[in-house]
Amino acid sequence: MQSGNSLEKRREDIAALSDEELKERFWELAREIVTPLHDLAYNHTSPSIERSVLLRMGFSSIESEAIVSRAVRFGLLGKGAGHLVLKYASIIQGDYVAAGRALGADESWDALLAAFRGEGGR
Repeated sequence: MQSGNSLEKRREDIAALSDEELKERFWELAREIVTPLHDLAYNHTSPSIERSVLLRMGFSSIESEAIVSRAVRFGLLGKGAGHLVLKYASIIQGDYVAAGRALGADESWDALLAAFRGEGGR
C-alpha cells in the first residue's frame, strides 16, 4: 500500500501538466499496462480459444475437440487449430471441412507434421 507522501509526490509531478498533457500521460500509462497483456494474448493460445476458432469455421463441438486434442498431442496447438486445418486442406488440395474432419479422425497428422518440419517449424 502506498503512503500518503507518495501520493502527494505523484500529485506534485502532474500538477503543472495541461489537460492535453494529462490526457497524453494517461494514454502513455495505459499503453504500458496493456502492452504485456496484448503481447501475451497475441503470442499464446489455449485449447478453448482454438476450439472456438474451429466452431466459427463451422465444425461441431465434438469435431473441434477432436482436432484440438490431437493438435495438443502432436505439439502443434501453437500453430493455431484453424491454421492446421487450412494447411492440411492445402496439402490435400481439398475442402477445409473435409481436411478438418480427417484430422479429427486422427488421419494424416504425419503429413501435417512433415509440412511444418519442411518449413523450418513455422
